[in-house]
Amino acid sequence: MRVISGILKGKQLKIPKNIKVRPTTDQSKEALFNILNNRLDFNKINVLDLFSGTGSISFEFSSRGAKTIYSIDKNYSSIKFIKSFSYENNLNINAIKADIFKSTLQFDIRFDIIFADPPYSNKDEYYRELISILRKKLDHSKGSLLILEHPETIIFKNDKTILEKRKYGGCSFTFFVL
Repeated sequence: MRVISGILKGKQLKIPKNIKVRPTTDQSKEALFNILNNRLDFNKINVLDLFSGTGSISFEFSSRGAKTIYSIDKNYSSIKFIKSFSYENNLNINAIKADIFKSTLQFDIRFDIIFADPPYSNKDEYYRELISILRKKLDHSKGSLLILEHPETIIFKNDKTILEKRKYGGCSFTFFVL
């Protein structure tokens, strides 16, 4: 696993063994950021990375110059690694240990991009509940872009807030208006 572009281009991530997650693959991450690179000025965006795990997505946004990044995960080891890597590489990432489903975590900042890569589930309801929670908790970010990573077996039907869907290998990215 590595940082694909920006000031840390090519930097390898040495993920501790105690972080048990399913990270976004380099191939999927590269495809996602190729899409975003053509649409965004990274220097002007605020990013919220939910279920951040290894921090790979946060590191990529920071390496490309995103203005502010909040990285949220409920796993202490993940947050510790993200803080350590960010400090060592002078990245502007605010890592917070929290469970988005249970916490009262609220932000005064407006996020332009919300990236969510929750633990995979085969139940549509799980993802619909997550989207509903995010819409309530991220009231300051109405109209922002929500990118949800999920198994390709999950299909969102009749959702008028979907902008785009992309499949890469066994995973899908669905782009919503929050």
